[in-house]
Amino acid sequence: MENLIKILIAIFLPPLSAFLQVGLSFHFLLNIVLTLLGGLPGMVHALWLLLKERRG
Repeated sequence: MENLIKILIAIFLPPLSAFLQVGLSFHFLLNIVLTLLGGLPGMVHALWLLLKERRG
């Protein structure tokens, strides 16, 4: 259930998801820029961060 919530946050609020995964870092700022350029790039980046953390 926790994973489902994280995935939904990554889809609907990508910068929040990135912040929860990596804190105030380069990836968080990158995610904000990607989200502003278009919702899909920010969403993909947030999901990538989520899946990268689950693997490692």
